[in-house]
Amino acid sequence: MSAPTVRRRRLGSKLRAFRDEAGFTLEEVAAKGAKQKLNPPKISRIESARTAAKATDVEALLDIYGVSDSDLRAALLTLTREGSKRGWWHSYKGALSPLYEDLISLEAEASRISTFQYGLIPGLLQTAAYAKEAIGSTAMTAAIENRVDALVEVRLARQVVLTRDEPLELWAVIHESALKATFLNTATMRDQLQRLIDRALLPNVSIQVLPDGTALHPGVTGPFTILGFAEHRDLDVVHLESLADALYVEDRERVQIYGQGFERMQAAALSFEDSLALIAELKDANHE
Repeated sequence: MSAPTVRRRRLGSKLRAFRDEAGFTLEEVAAKGAKQKLNPPKISRIESARTAAKATDVEALLDIYGVSDSDLRAALLTLTREGSKRGWWHSYKGALSPLYEDLISLEAEASRISTFQYGLIPGLLQTAAYAKEAIGSTAMTAAIENRVDALVEVRLARQVVLTRDEPLELWAVIHESALKATFLNTATMRDQLQRLIDRALLPNVSIQVLPDGTALHPGVTGPFTILGFAEHRDLDVVHLESLADALYVEDRERVQIYGQGFERMQAAALSFEDSLALIAELKDANHE
């Protein structure tokens, strides 16, 4: 059995929440869904993400729980159907971990992303040269070192979400230290800073700089990314990345805490205009 993806976990937890709100036991739901061949073990496996749900099962469960919001139903059914869909990243199957595939699939489905980064430029805003240096510098295993070029290709391919027909909205708060990376040569850093300036011209991209010397803020606990989905914030997910692993926060109340933390950092960061002015100043300072 394959490990449950974050997509399946989001769907399962939402269906479980609906059942709890309706006050039904597994046995009661099974009785109401007898025609659809729903039974307690099957419902339990869907809720715990141990099995991939079928769209017909999800529709039946939503009917039983009285979920009438058409947009929410559509979002959950899309979540169900996308569970077995193969994306472009599957061609890199041998180079990507399951957790990384989760992130790429979530980015592809998201309508908005809010990210705070401390020491690095966000992946969706990196140039190829910067990405190669960043991936190589943080590689801790020979396996990653041997597939740096493939991982750079993947990182650049992910960026299509910013320029597709219906691009997602990206709001990035970047600590000033990330704009002064010393592990890069000046030409690479200059090009990277120019990329930030260019991307900030897109109507769907907002970039703020959190300057050195800022008072203590929620970001001191580490970088994070909030992936948002249309108007249904209860489907949002937080992505946390460490040196050796990644974690997804899916509990609604915990996701809201990260959202509140991001709002504090937005308020503490420089304005868009001042942020771009600082980026341009640092870019001009990077010369041979």
